Order: sequence, then C-alpha cells, then structure tokens
Amino acid sequence: MASWVSLSILLICFLASQGQEENRDMPIREFTSETPINNVVQDPHTGRIYLGAVNTIFQLGPSLQLEARAETGPREDARTCTPPASACQDTKPMPNLNKLLLVYPSNGSLIVCGSRYRGICSLLNLTNVEQQLYYSDSKGERTYVASIEDNVNVVGVMSTYAKDGQNFSVFLVGKGYGSADSTKLISTRILQDYRDWVVFESIIEASTVQTTPFVPKYLHDFRHAFKEDGFVYFLFSRTLDGTDNKNLTFVSRLCEDDPHYYSHTELQLNCGTNNRYNKVQAAYVASPGKELARGMTESGQYGKVNPWNKVLFMVASPDDDGTDSALCMYPLNTINERLVDIISACYSDSGKIAGRAAVDIPYSSKTDEFCTSKIAVTEVVKKGLLTAVAIAVENDHTIAFLGRYYLLSSILLKITKVPVQMCHLKTDCKSCVGLRDPYCGWCVLEGRCTRRSECRRAEEKYGWLWSPRQQCVKIVSFYPPNLSCKKTQQVRILKDLCLPCPATCITCFVVPSDFVAVPIKIFVNETVELATRDFQFYNCAATVRRAENTPCMSCVTSPWGCQWNTRDHTCSDIDDTVPWQFAKCPKFENPDPVLIPVGFKTTISFEGINLDLYQVKCCRQLNLQYLFVTLYNCSVGREDCSLCKNADQKYTCVWCAKRKACVYNKLCTPDQHDSNDTGCPDPQITDIIPRFGPTQGGISITIRGSNLGIHKKDIKSISVVGQPCIHQEEKYSVSTSVVCEISPVGRDQDLWGQVEVEVEGGKKGTSSIYFTYRDPIPQEVSPARGPKAGGTLITISGTHLDTGTKDDVQVTVGGVDCTVEQFGPKITCRTGEYRAEKLPSDFLTVTVKYGKRTTTHIHRAFVFLENPILQDHQPRSSFVWSVSFNNIPAISLKLNTSFYLTLQPKRSRRHRRDTSSEPLDLVIKFGNGEWVVGSVHYERKYEVPLYIIIPAVIVPMLLIIAISVYCYRRKSQQAEREYEKVKHQLENLEESVRDRCKKEFTDLMIEMEDHTNDLSEGRIPFLDYKTYTDRVFFLPSKDGANDVMITGKLDIPESRRATVTQALNQFSNLLNSKTFLINFIRTLEGRPDFNARAKVYFASLLTVALHGKLEYYTDIMRTLLLELMEEYVHSKNPKLMLRRSETVVERMLCNWMSICLYQFLKDSAGEPLYKLFRAIKHQIEKGPVDARVKKAKYTLNDTGLLGDDVEYCVLTLQVLVHGEGPDVTPVKVLNCDTISQVKEKIIEQVYRNLPYSLRPKVDSVTLEWRPGSTGQILSDLDLTSQKEGRWRRINTLAHYNVRDNATLVLSRVLHTQQNYDQNQENHEESKWNALLEDDKVFHLVRPADELDEIKSKRGSMKDKSMTKAITEIYLTRLLSVKGTLQQFVDDFFRSVLCSGAVVPPAVKYFFDFLDEQALKLDNVDEETIHIWKTNSLPLRFWVNILKNPHFIFDVHVTEVVDASLSVIAQTFMDACTKSEHKLSRDSPSNKLLYAKEISTYKKMVDDYYKGIRQMVSVSDQDMNTHLAEVSRSHTDKLNTQVALHQLYQYASKYYDGIIASLDDDPAAQSKQLTLRLQQIAAALENKVTDL
Repeated sequence: MASWVSLSILLICFLASQGQEENRDMPIREFTSETPINNVVQDPHTGRIYLGAVNTIFQLGPSLQLEARAETGPREDARTCTPPASACQDTKPMPNLNKLLLVYPSNGSLIVCGSRYRGICSLLNLTNVEQQLYYSDSKGERTYVASIEDNVNVVGVMSTYAKDGQNFSVFLVGKGYGSADSTKLISTRILQDYRDWVVFESIIEASTVQTTPFVPKYLHDFRHAFKEDGFVYFLFSRTLDGTDNKNLTFVSRLCEDDPHYYSHTELQLNCGTNNRYNKVQAAYVASPGKELARGMTESGQYGKVNPWNKVLFMVASPDDDGTDSALCMYPLNTINERLVDIISACYSDSGKIAGRAAVDIPYSSKTDEFCTSKIAVTEVVKKGLLTAVAIAVENDHTIAFLGRYYLLSSILLKITKVPVQMCHLKTDCKSCVGLRDPYCGWCVLEGRCTRRSECRRAEEKYGWLWSPRQQCVKIVSFYPPNLSCKKTQQVRILKDLCLPCPATCITCFVVPSDFVAVPIKIFVNETVELATRDFQFYNCAATVRRAENTPCMSCVTSPWGCQWNTRDHTCSDIDDTVPWQFAKCPKFENPDPVLIPVGFKTTISFEGINLDLYQVKCCRQLNLQYLFVTLYNCSVGREDCSLCKNADQKYTCVWCAKRKACVYNKLCTPDQHDSNDTGCPDPQITDIIPRFGPTQGGISITIRGSNLGIHKKDIKSISVVGQPCIHQEEKYSVSTSVVCEISPVGRDQDLWGQVEVEVEGGKKGTSSIYFTYRDPIPQEVSPARGPKAGGTLITISGTHLDTGTKDDVQVTVGGVDCTVEQFGPKITCRTGEYRAEKLPSDFLTVTVKYGKRTTTHIHRAFVFLENPILQDHQPRSSFVWSVSFNNIPAISLKLNTSFYLTLQPKRSRRHRRDTSSEPLDLVIKFGNGEWVVGSVHYERKYEVPLYIIIPAVIVPMLLIIAISVYCYRRKSQQAEREYEKVKHQLENLEESVRDRCKKEFTDLMIEMEDHTNDLSEGRIPFLDYKTYTDRVFFLPSKDGANDVMITGKLDIPESRRATVTQALNQFSNLLNSKTFLINFIRTLEGRPDFNARAKVYFASLLTVALHGKLEYYTDIMRTLLLELMEEYVHSKNPKLMLRRSETVVERMLCNWMSICLYQFLKDSAGEPLYKLFRAIKHQIEKGPVDARVKKAKYTLNDTGLLGDDVEYCVLTLQVLVHGEGPDVTPVKVLNCDTISQVKEKIIEQVYRNLPYSLRPKVDSVTLEWRPGSTGQILSDLDLTSQKEGRWRRINTLAHYNVRDNATLVLSRVLHTQQNYDQNQENHEESKWNALLEDDKVFHLVRPADELDEIKSKRGSMKDKSMTKAITEIYLTRLLSVKGTLQQFVDDFFRSVLCSGAVVPPAVKYFFDFLDEQALKLDNVDEETIHIWKTNSLPLRFWVNILKNPHFIFDVHVTEVVDASLSVIAQTFMDACTKSEHKLSRDSPSNKLLYAKEISTYKKMVDDYYKGIRQMVSVSDQDMNTHLAEVSRSHTDKLNTQVALHQLYQYASKYYDGIIASLDDDPAAQSKQLTLRLQQIAAALENKVTDL
C-alpha cells in the first residue's frame, strides 16, 4: 500500500545526500545569521525572503543577498513586566525570539511578533524592514499576541473579518500556553483601528478556545495553520493531562466567517499502528498528483481522491523515541466528512456515533480516549527526527521534501538555496536512471539526462525514460547469437545496420578462454549512443582447456557445436568432411588395485575402451580420462592398539609400537616394532556410567576407555570399589566399552573408590574417576490419588533418587506397574491399570526398585479411585449430514461426579450417502480406560413429494404469521404507551440530575477559587511537626487530647526532678542497646495482658524516645520485621502480614512512615487533600444538615443522607463583630440552619485567616439580631421554641424570621477554653439536656424509629413501606455530589499514586526492602508483595490521613464530613486490593458509587508500584542521612523525657519478666544489662538497694 509513497521519499533522501557530493561545482547560495533563525517566510509576489531570527529580522533577495535588517532585541524587560517597560522594575536586557512572521501583502507590511513585552507585535515595511510602520506597547493585555516562553510555539494565517458591511484584514493565531501568557489558544487579531478596537486586538471572545482554568493539565503545541475552502485549520498536539505526558495530535476547524467560533470542532489524527507517531512536528497542504491520488483511491481507505483535491501531509514522531519519525497523509475531504459526522451527532444523535461518544470535552477529568480518527492508516517510516515537510508534483508523481533534525546542528544559523535536481550532470542512461530522481529521465534520441519538459520528443513512446523506473534502451538479441573466430558473416541487429566479423583483429588461439566478447554499439545520427551489448566469438580449439583430462568429451559437449577429430585428436568447427563420433570417445576402467594405503607408493593397472580408433605414439602424452580408486588410512578411527588389531584383514593394518599408531604393515619397519612386547598397552578408563549405585548392588555400570581388549573373552576381571563386578559379555564393545553388574558392599566396607579392569595378558587399568555406593530414599508422592484405569502422572521426590540409571529403576503402586518417564533428583512415572475387582479403601504403598536387589517403599502414598461412570448422553439421535456442517449437534454426557462431557461429531469433507439407520457405538476414553456408552442413531432422510410439502408448510405458516402480527401490534402499542411514560419519567429525572450537577459543580468551582487563592498565598493550616506527631501517635489513645504525651505534664516532686532526669537519661542509653530493646519488646509481647491498644501506645512512646536516633530506630524495625516475615511465611498466611497493628513492629512501621512522609505531605500531597476536605465541607454545607441526626442533603454516604425534601433558601447575612470595628462581613447561610450552625459559618468566614485552634468556639460567642432599634439574642432553644407533642424543634433563622441581608452582631462571652476533643457538638447536647427535662429535641426530621412508632399506632403498613421507599429516591443526590467532587478526588489520588512525580525516599527504600526479602523467602508471590506494600503504605498511612485530616491540618472535622471522607477512604482501600469486587444491585450504595472508577484507580496503584520498582535504589547511607536530618530538625521539639518515663512504666510493670529474659541472654550478661536496669529502677522508684 505504501509503495507509491515510499518511492518518492527514497528519491528525495537520495537527492539530499548525493546533491552535496556531486553538485560542489554548482553555485550554492547561502546566508548565515549571527543568531538562531526561528521563522522563514517568502513574499509570493516579489520572491523576497524574510528571516525571523533572535533579536533580528532579515530581508533577503531571491538569491539570498541581504537587502535590509531590523534589530528587535535585546530589550530591557522582565518576565513579570506589563508593558511599557519603563514602568517596570528589575528589568534587564533580554533576547527577543521571533515567534510569528506573516506577510500582509494588501498593506505591504510584514507582521512580526516576538517574545518580549508579553508578545506584542509590530508591522514592518515589506520593501524595507528597517522601516517600522506600526508599534504600540500601551494598549494593554488585549494586544498581547505571542508568548514570552521560549518553548511555546505560535502559528498564524491571514484572513478577513466582516462587520457592519465592511471587510477587515485579520490574522488568526494559534498559541500554546505560557505561565505569564494570555489564556487564549486561538484568537482573531485585527490589523487596523475600528471604533473601540485597536490594532492586534483579539476581537472575538470565545470560551471554547480558552485554557482557563485548566492550563496546567492540557499542554498545547501548535505546529501549522492554514485555510481552505472557507475554513481555517489548526494542527497541534496536546497532552492528556498534567499527570500523563503522552501527546495526541488534533486538527481543529472553524468557519472563516464565524464571528463567535461556534463552528470550532476538533478531530484527533492517528499516525501509524496503535498511533505510535502521536506528536505532530510539521505539516504541508498540497494536491496529491495523479499517481498518488490513484493509489489512495485504490487503497479503499480514503474514499475517492482526485488529483485536484487537497491532502494534509504531516510528519510526526513518538513521545518516547527521538530517532523515529513517519509521514502520514489525510485528505481534507475525509477530515471534513468526519467533522460533519461529529457535528451532526452532537446536534441530532445525543452526541454519539454508532453508540459511542463522538467527542470528549478536552478539559474534563475523564481518562477515556478522545475521539479517534480512523483515517490515518498509511505511514512512511524514516529513521531520525523529521521536523519539516514540503510537497511538489512532478510528472504526475508526488515528491515529499523532508527536513531532519540533527543533534550536532540543533541551532539553525544558516539558510541555503540549492536546486532540487541535477539531471544534466549524468552523461549516460545507466547513471541517469541510477539517480532515481523523480525530476530526471533519459531523453533517448538526444542522448542526455533531462527533466521531461526539456526533452523535445518526450511525448513519444519511449522517447523519455523516467529515472525511478530504472529502464534504458538495450539490445535484446543477435542473429546468429555467436560466431566462430575463423568465419566471416554479417549479423542482423537493426535495419540497414550490420557488423562484419573483425577477423583481422582477433587472435583466436591466445585468448585464455574458449570465447571472447566484443561490445556492439548502436548510434543515432552517428553521435548519440542508443544501446550496447556484447557479441561472442568462440574458438573450438580452446574448449579442451576446460577439462584437459577429458578433451574429447569437453569438445563435443561445448555450447558452440564443436566436433572431435579422431585422426589428429583435435577439436574444430563442425565440418562434414571430417569423421567424428560422439559416442566413441576413449575410456579407461577396472583399475587394480582399488585399495591404496596412504603414504605407500603403488603401481596401478587398468583397461582401455575405444582405443582402436586412436594412434598413441610413445613420444606424445595424451590425457583422456580420470580413474577412481580408494585411498585409506589405518590410523583413522583406530586410535588404540586393540582397535587396530580388530581392523578388517583386507587393510593389513598393524600397531606400530614405536610410533604408537595404527599403520599399513609395509610402513612399519622391523626396527619400529617392540620386540619385547607383542601385545597392546595397559587398558585406560576414561568414564563410568552411572557413578552412583545402591549398596545392595544389582545394577549395571558402563566402563568407557581404550585398549579394553579385542574380544569379549579378553576381559578377565572387573572390580568396583574393591568388589567384584560381573562382566556382561553381550554388551561388550571392542576396546572402548565394558558393561558389568556391581556386587553388594558391606556396611563396614568402603563406599567410595576406583574401578579396575584386567584384560588378557594380566594387564590392568584403574580409573581416575571414583564410584560411590549410596542408598536412594524416596519420601513423597504427588498427586496422591488417581483413577484405577491408570494414566495418572505421579512425581516421586526424596534423597539420592538419581542413583543408577533410568533403565535400572522400576516403580509399582500397590503392585501395579508405573512406567518411568523422567529420571533424576525426582522420578516421574505414569500409573498402569488397577485390575483387581475391589478397590482398597486404604492408601497403597509405592515401591521403587533399583536393579535386582534394592527395593524402597513409601507407605500409604497413593490410592486408586473408581473410574467416572457415564450416566447419560444427549441427544440420542441426529440427522444424516452432507456437505454442510454448520449445525452438527453436540453430545453431552453426564457423569456420576456431577460434571458433563460434551462431544462434537468429527467433520468429514466426504459426502455421506449411506442413510441406513444402523446404530453407531459411542466410545469414551478416560486415561487408559475405555467404555462403550451406548449407541447413537442418525435419522434417515425420507423424500416427501414437493406437492405435499408446499401446502403443509405454507398454509400453517401464513396462519401463524397473521396471528403473530396481530398480537405483536397489540402488544407493541401497549408497550409503546408504557415506554413513553417511563421514558418521560426518566428524562425528567435525568434532566434534574444533570442540571443539579452542572449548577452545583459551577457554584463549587467559583467558590473554590477563593480557597485556591488562599492556598496560593500559603494559607493551608498545616500543623507543626510536634502537634502532627502528637495527634498521629497519641490522639487515638484512650485519654485522647488529655494524654500525658500531648500535655507534656509529669507529676514529679521538685526534689526528685534532677534524680529522675538523670535516671531517664540512663534509661535512654539502655534503650539504645539493641540487645536490651529486642528483649524488652519480646518480653512485653509474650505477656497475655499486653493487648493491642498497649502495643500501639508502647510503639508510639518508643518512636518518640528514639526520635533522636532514627537510624537506630529503623534498624530495630528491620530486625523485628524480618522475624515477623519468617513467622507469617512459615506458620501463617503471609498475605495477612501488616494488615493490623497486632504487634509492636507494625505500629512502629506506621509511625516511621508518618515521620518520613511529613515533608511530602507539606510539599505535595497536602494541598490536594486540603482542597478535597474543603470541597466536601463546602458541598455539604450548601444544603441542609440535621444537627441532631447528623444527616445532610449533600453527602457521599448513603447512611448519612437526609431522606426528606426540606424547604430552604440561601440568606446573605451582614455580620458585625463587636469590638472589632465597623467593617461588615457578608456570610452565606441557610434559613433552616440552627443558631449554632449559623455561628459556625460566621466564625468560619470572619476568622478564615486563622487556624481552627485560634478561632473562638461556638459556645464562647453570642449572636444578636437587630431588626430595628432593639436587638434580640438568638439561641438554639428558648421559650419560643416550637413544640409538637413531646418533641421540641431547635430554633432556626426561619423560626426567628430573619430575612436576607439582615445585620447580626457577633459578641464574645467569657468562657473557659475547651480541649480539642470537646467540640461544640458535645456542648450543644449538654445545653439542650439542661434546658429540657422530658421533651425530645429534633431539628429537621424526627428519628425514623419515632416515625415508625407513630405509624404503627395508626396501623398503616402502606405508610411504612412508603417511608422506606422514599429514602431510595434521594440516592441520586449521591451521584450529584460525587460528580461535583470527582476532580478533587482524582487530584488527591494522583498526588499520592504518581511515581512520575517526587516519591519520598522512605517509600522507595521500604518497598525495595520488601522486594528483597520476598526473593529470599519461599511462598511469596507477586500478589503477596503487592498486599504487603498496600498494607504498609496506603492502608497504614494514607487511609489514616484521609479519614483524619485534623492529623495534619488545624481544622475541625464534623461527623457529616467524616462520613463522606470514609466513603473516599473505602474507595482508596478497594483500589489498593488485588481481589475483584463483584457488584450487584444488592451491593451497598457506597460501593456502587465509585464502581466505575475503581478499575482506573487500580491501574494507578499498579503503575505506582511498578514505577517505584524501576526507580534508582535508595542506599542505606542515603536513607540514614535523610533520617539523621529529620532527627536533627525535630527531636528537640518532642516530649522525649515524658516518653521515657512512660516507657519505664512498662519496664516496671513487667520487671521480673524482663530481668529473666536478660539473664537468659549471654549477650545481655556480657553487657551487664540486668545490673544497669536494676540501677535505673532504684533511682526512678526511689528505692534504697544494695547496688
């Protein structure tokens, strides 16, 4: 498919490389700039070229001569400067990069936009760029066009704009986003002043092409802009979002006369397989030419493409490979058709094409792929990064000029003008077509290489031969095809063209070959060479040189038709007067002798045939034919004496002792024979197989070597480890191999020794290899059961099982043979059939026998089970099949083990004509068993007459159709009515949910901007390190905020403080002893009363006490973790490790993570977490919240959903703070809020710049409403509260009839400061309980149990069901809230689970530790490692922080906010698990809420773990340095002394056990740890001892 494109691309690459080599003599015009060139444009009318370089605009003539230059920089500027620069501070000279260069021909000006002064443009004179026509830097932001960022590309295209009946010249600009740029991606800029518009102002405001507020997430890179047929197109690439740097290429289109950009539409362009080339580099729009248009049309992928249509040619590259590029093509017709489909789908088909969404909003948080174009399927791949493309059409072919990026010349400083073709440099057709230049061809009748337009007779057939086709005019053949050099004859080649034989210039007998080739050339007009070809002249006399040993055969078989003269024995041309006979060439045969030894001179005699025709004189040597005899060498394959003497007698080989070789007998002289020894040397043993045998013997071993005798009787004795070995003569191999059966060896005899062989003559050979006796011990069989039919493959494992060989081993299972299939350290065999009638119920013994004497057993190892019984098969009959096999029925067999076998009849290509109904046996094989289940009958086809079939079928069919149509229409009408009714209800529900989501998301985003601004100003209320650790470590304890570790108060008398401090320092030193600390922890964990809460508290104390030496703390944690891993891997389920804090080390790990990730929280993850918390709180407080039952209208938790429609409205209160001036603060509240809720919102707004701990509490302020001259104190309960029976409603603003814009005064009252955990909710309950004695209180709705009680008294069961059903209706609110908060949830998950960003070193260090230990331990797979990592970081740390934001921020978390955070935390936990969650309609709503996103989050977790594994490892030294820095920075802020004192309380409580443990430890005894602990105890407990 790509061949018609590849041809052109190859041509241009050839041109680029060869042009520089062969065109050196041609004038090459070039221009060099002092600074890098950014843009190049040409005026099409004058041919002038304009270069936009850094700090300079050059004006060049058509021959690149410099005509003028304009200096544009450097200029005094600053990144934050708003022009004019004279009003800015901290300016400095900065370079001006040219961003945009456009020719404005109608005004004779050049549009120049640079990177200085916020991208302001200017107009220069086209004829002299030194003359500036327009420039202004005082018009404000509306005239900022380009970008100040170096890496942001800007593209533009000239156009017109109509307004008020006038046409204005404008240019459209496409620009990426820079941090200090305007947010307009696409803008229309006017080129003249008109009314309120000024030059370069953006005259169209359209949110469609603005990036606010999503600029950090979608990075645009514009590469090309053009207009065609009333449309303007922009080509750019865009990243998916801030976390994924993958680019996608898009083309966007808008109507040229669209004043609002309503027509703006985008389409993704794919390039290459799986969109490999996803980032556009450059593009060009041109007509394709006839050949390319034809190829694109015939491919069927582009539709009809005409030569005059426009095609978008694009070069693109992959993100991950800078050495690879491709050229892709997109017809504009196809692009426009696709865009029309998208627009039609958006307006008429609910935004879907074939059921799929046509468009995705690019600035949404969805992760689905954008709209995918299917038109880019053909690419031309080139190595190197292509950065430019231009298209030309020559000779109906399309030529692509591709620019490549080279690393050594990445800065463009020179522009060069070179010709695109060099045809005239080639002087012959071969070199011309060798160019493969699409511009060139060979002009045949002119004999030169030219362009087609330069050849006068190019239109004639074969008048001009195109270079890429590789064709030249050539001579096809001659007649006659060759001539003898002794003859003279004319050769016909062309009309009136003949060539006489050049007999006078060829010497026939001196040429080295039997022929010579002479070139023949054809000329036109005596000067133009048309074609050439070699003509052959032969010499028969020279043919004998090809095979001098058979001259007669060589002569008569030559290709020239030569003959052999039997008289003078010569070869000559064919002559009828000379007698010659082909079949009577002389031959010789029957040489004697045939066997000739190598190295011995031998006379050979032979017989001759057809010699009577020849006269051979004694003085003449004549080579006529080869003779064949056999040469042999006695030493080959007979390396030793025994093999030599065993050779066939016909070779007469003997062993020559002095030469130590086997030679021909006449080659071994008598003096070379050994007169003292006529036999062979001693045997040599080189190998023993096998090298292990059982002590009982009885197996055969093979002894390999040399000189092991000539006959089997020569072996006199064999011994193995001193024991006789019985020779097995039938397996003897001459000289090289002896097989014998080993004897048993006694227990007191050697089990390891050498092998000795004695041969005839008393000669012995001893092995250097040792043989070992040992007994195999089988231990285990797997599997342990199988059917009695056999066929079960079992594996036997044990010790020394590879004793002997496979042939020596026999395995039986309860007396049934088991065929050995694999032999080695484990033995694998296949069981045979158990033939006894009754199966034993007990397990059978597996017997392994080695040889004849060694038998081993594995008792109760295997049991045979009954074979499966087939009970039924379906169907029992089938039709007779013919050629078609589409409907062959399957046969199902039911077995007694409650499973089915399904059999499919085997298909055959032959026609089955036998329609007999004889039954066919159905045979089932299971293992080695075979059963005949029954018979299958095939129904017989009976031929029924056609006149009976037609009425019998058609009449009932028509009747059935009529009835069906009637029923269908009746049912369809009824169903249609029901459908319309349900559809209307669903549309109303969908519309309401959509409107609610849209409205609430918009409101949330607008109001969250204030919080974002606060965050940008550094107002996230992070807790300091001490408070953070106190809350994480000790706030969950039983004492909460009153814990002594948080208060830091110890009740120690002043007189003992110095003593206690000194003793605690000694105890700290004792804790720094690893031996003591490990014994201390093990002793405590061994006590049954040391429960889980105590372990958690103890670990937290230990963390604070050892905070000064976090390296030591980490070492202790690693040691304990290794013990915990061993325990779980060998005795428990390893997947449960680290799931709960059941041990001290698990809590130590949690605290370690909390310490190491504190800075990461502040730098990275804290901001998205705080935004999520604020967004949830804001969303919940937008609707009613019941102060008593803690339920809200807007929540993520279905159990906390307010199941009732509460009428409310939003009020804006003007709040004055008493004693803090006259300033009024507007606060938004609900008229259904309780007074306490109103106070909370007012305090939140008034003191928003203060952290929660510094704000006044609800019960410390009063709220006064002043509707007139008098004021009224507002409270939750007073004498005016409404009563409904025994129920009293809490007062709200609606109760007091407070109106919108009412003025309220907030005053403080004297009140004692409350602790952290005594929040205002507890105060409200105590206050309400004090005011009310018997009355019950409610806010918005009464508790459900009370309602049920009332309704049960009325006896209305219907009301009960309705009450329960009503709450289900409000579940859609969960979706509304979820959709509103989705972006904040995704941002938090990405900040935590993005390995591409900064990963804390502690995470990498600990994950590598888990991976390293998993490799060392058994029974640890990838899933287990995943669970360990999840348990150690996401579930142990992140879920804790997510559910408790007050651990890291100075905020208050209410119950309703906590309920929603719990849903997100549960989603986070589900995403980190490996198990798949099966959801159904009965699943909890909280699970169903995020069911769709779970798979995406799971992939994020997997990618996070994989990314961390691929990171560079964190060394122990680097980790210790990091931990030491944390210790140095924060230890002095912690209550270390208090922690030591509390730790000693545990030492005191379990004192005896600790002392006993230290006494039993030798290492502790050597360090006198017991004595040191006793001294500390004496000092701390004020005891007088004898120490």
